Amino acid sequence: MFGIVDFPLFLLAVFILNVTPGPDIAYVAGQSIVHGRRAGVMSALGVSIGGCVHTLFCALGLTALLAASPSAFTLIKTAGGLYLVYLGLRTLFARKPAAGSVMPVPRLRETTLLLRGFVTNVTNPKVLLFYVAFFPQFVAAGSPDKTTAFLLLGLVFVASGLAVDATVALVAARASRAVSGRPRVRGWVDRVIGTAFVGLGVRLLLARR
Repeated sequence: MFGIVDFPLFLLAVFILNVTPGPDIAYVAGQSIVHGRRAGVMSALGVSIGGCVHTLFCALGLTALLAASPSAFTLIKTAGGLYLVYLGLRTLFARKPAAGSVMPVPRLRETTLLLRGFVTNVTNPKVLLFYVAFFPQFVAAGSPDKTTAFLLLGLVFVASGLAVDATVALVAARASRAVSGRPRVRGWVDRVIGTAFVGLGVRLLLARR
């Protein structure tokens, strides 16, 4: 249908790719641990919106153009890397609760959470390159419906990612509640999350095509 080929294989590959730890999963888990379950789920939705943008660009052929431009690749990876470093530093230097006390979970606005998740995904050039290299393998070269095929495959990929990220958010929130009354443990968790964000950001800044 619509020139899509080997769809069962595509589903299997997409599932494996979505459960493989990366910046999106790390970000969603971090937000859920630091700000609660609601923040994690909203962040997962933001990541999915970013995936929808990648899907649209791929279907219109813009993704291939961006991937072929060294300056565009550098701009995207720099923005994404610096943003992850910024989030990591914010987590590392956030005010910690005093011993014997429990700091209330900060409540961020839905728009803020969605925007953060969106930016984390849409500024990741590895996602852009993934769309260029992966999706064409499952669309017949001579199909007259390539645009529709890319849109459908992209939506399946995004929906699978949202299911995985939302599950990660719920699990991370439950783990966070288990340590919410233990400030020292929570402090170490925040340090690990912050360091992970900084590391992912630096890795992205040093990435090559």
